[in-house]
Amino acid sequence: MRLSIERKPVRVNPDPKRVIARFFFNGNDRAKEVIQRVMELTEEEAFGIISPLLQEYSKRHRNITRVLNRHCSKLKNLFEELNIDYDSLTVYLKLLIGSYFTHEYSIESAAFFNPSIIEDPDQSDLEDGERRVIISFRAVGEGHISSITFRRALIDRYNNITVIPAGSYIDEAEIVRNAVYNKKLFFDKAVVTQINIDVLSEIEGKLDHHFEYANLRRILLDSQKLQADDLKKLEYDKILWLADSYYEIVFSMDTDISDRVIFPISEYERKGIEDARFVKFTNDDGSPVYYATYTAYDGALIMPKLLQTNDFYNFRIMPLYGDGAQNKNLALFPRKINGKYVMISRIDGWNNYIMYSDKINIWEKPIKLQTPKFSWEFVQIGNCGSPIETEHGWIMITHGVGPMRKYVLSVSLLKLDDPAVEIGRLKEPLLVPNSEEREGYVPNVIYSCGSIIHNNKLIIPYGLSDYSTSFAEVEVDALIDRLLSDGA
Repeated sequence: MRLSIERKPVRVNPDPKRVIARFFFNGNDRAKEVIQRVMELTEEEAFGIISPLLQEYSKRHRNITRVLNRHCSKLKNLFEELNIDYDSLTVYLKLLIGSYFTHEYSIESAAFFNPSIIEDPDQSDLEDGERRVIISFRAVGEGHISSITFRRALIDRYNNITVIPAGSYIDEAEIVRNAVYNKKLFFDKAVVTQINIDVLSEIEGKLDHHFEYANLRRILLDSQKLQADDLKKLEYDKILWLADSYYEIVFSMDTDISDRVIFPISEYERKGIEDARFVKFTNDDGSPVYYATYTAYDGALIMPKLLQTNDFYNFRIMPLYGDGAQNKNLALFPRKINGKYVMISRIDGWNNYIMYSDKINIWEKPIKLQTPKFSWEFVQIGNCGSPIETEHGWIMITHGVGPMRKYVLSVSLLKLDDPAVEIGRLKEPLLVPNSEEREGYVPNVIYSCGSIIHNNKLIIPYGLSDYSTSFAEVEVDALIDRLLSDGA
């Protein structure tokens, strides 16, 4: 008999009106033609076109003139090839040209699902029993491209959940590339991404043990110019794409959390940023920092990555390394255990593993923790977010895939001081998609990327058939009792 679980009457659906203004480019030749046609317009004609556009789109974007100017500036090399002095262009011409290289993208038009939930850094002005949280979502738009978005929510003393409505605008972050790379780690990762080994050896020999992005880019561009083979030229581009996987992003301080979207930036994540698992991590000195593991996807290769923030305005992003940093489903424990960082992974695609490390971005020697045991998880088992600490052990939400590729949620209990030891595992699923949850983009799927305990209830946000999001809760004491009685 399954445990009693309460489904919350809260549903968060995708909203197609949530749009960002992105750079639109159809190749150099077409771009040059567009620029030349605009340059043939008089100033009065240019003003007559751009003025109503600004009035219309200023209602949809926080600073549309800044966006259009930025997109126009991306074409400076084409202006040079056309012998046009970019600096001499009038304000209206720059804005108009920028508008032809801009399109709106609805970030959550297809789906809004696979949530994780963590405590908000700001817990001020709350009543006893209340808690402010941040929920991250996997938002999917046109072309099935995934990004990370956020909502703030309030949980009251009775565990009622109020998701705060999103703001009117969405902002992409400013990108900062100031990473210093460790040569060995960088080229170890490059080998995994299947870049030509001869090209890697050539570039590796030209770099110091530690190098900066600008130096790598200069060496790659200089080497590429000497290469006549177009296929080899692409290999140099791939190295730069890998370097682009390390970056920092900064959001404006006047944005609400719901205004911020982490959209694919590097080439190795161009097809999506999938299933971020956020965790509030407590450092040895007691200070908090927020991490998220996520999967970057370029349409062929998967790259596990780590995101770090203290305030949800500034984010540092980097790939993860090592034999254990393969495939999907990496989830970080919320503190060190016995002096080591600890991570759950699923390197082979169907079993759960546990790993220990001195460095948060390097993961080697994965140890098999769990294999599919029950009929409803015979296809695969995986985690559904970072384990949660209790006095009885680490609660780990898992997902299992069974007949008809149905996804269900279950729970395991890991030993507190030695989480490689499983001391409890539910014999029945905790949550199974019901008739109202099984229809969606991918039927018969429920999935979560992180839960939280509040007022002695385990609150699980979960995606419904890869379309929308809802919430469920279960009594922690009852759950622990069942885990211990079911055993491992």
